[in-house]
Amino acid sequence: MAERLRLDAVELEEFMRLLDGSVTSLKGLRNALAGATVDGLGTDDLDKACEDFQADWKYGAEQIGEQTEDLSKIVEQNKDAFLEVDDALAKALHKAGKTNDDIVEVPK
Repeated sequence: MAERLRLDAVELEEFMRLLDGSVTSLKGLRNALAGATVDGLGTDDLDKACEDFQADWKYGAEQIGEQTEDLSKIVEQNKDAFLEVDDALAKALHKAGKTNDDIVEVPK
């Protein structure tokens, strides 16, 4: 079971960096959409379709951005909790006099 309790801190930090980058990109997209106008692109129907698309995409991008920020916070909290438990377990095993040499692998 212990082999399942691993945390690749480097990979997790990279994942969190990518999430934060996504949040930044989405904020940039939302800012660009906020300043964009659709008037005069073509026919009235095309202008209306572009306006509708912009409104829908703005809402969707906001929702994705908020959820990505929430996910980033959750991942960081889980990483911190895992490291805290891992540290406490290591201290408890050390206090009990156990070392990695004392652990015996049980054949499966």
